[in-house]
Amino acid sequence: MGNPALEPQERFTYRQYRTWPDSERWELIEGQAWNMSPAPLRRHQGVMLALASMMRDFLKGKSCEVYASPFDVLLPEGDEPDDEAGTVVQPDIVVYCDRSRLNERGARGAPDLAVEILSPSTSRKDLNEKFRLYERHGVREYWVVDPGNKFVQVFRPGPDGLYGEGELRDMVYDASSIKSRVLEGFSVDPAALFASLG
Repeated sequence: MGNPALEPQERFTYRQYRTWPDSERWELIEGQAWNMSPAPLRRHQGVMLALASMMRDFLKGKSCEVYASPFDVLLPEGDEPDDEAGTVVQPDIVVYCDRSRLNERGARGAPDLAVEILSPSTSRKDLNEKFRLYERHGVREYWVVDPGNKFVQVFRPGPDGLYGEGELRDMVYDASSIKSRVLEGFSVDPAALFASLG
């Protein structure tokens, strides 16, 4: 549902999160549990797979690696052990160029690039809680993709470390390519990205 679903006064950690059933999908943001059910819509999955495939093809032979959800990203507040961390999220797509942050369960620390694909059940969280979370943890590029309205907005930290308004590519008004600064040379044609949606 994209809303906190367990008792709001209880703070959860990664230790508890790892004991929850594999058949359920959850995220923890600062100790608060967010239910990620139901599964995303077909168009969400189509766009996610298309963009992840474009990134995977581009990154062949390069040092950065791309992963698609479900993939646990642990964002600790300091040097606390993994089990004590209160934030673990599953971005739709992440790119890590520092492989020392990767582990068998997923990754610890901010990705270089994170992508969230909006769906009715998660859009508020993606545009608010996750926006602030990624900004605070120093994610170098945050892409928000809206399959319903066919737009992509790319946020990058300014000199003050804040994302600002972002760079918008809207298929109705501006169909020019979206270029990544983190993945130098990588660009996406919005028409190709949204082609499968009709």
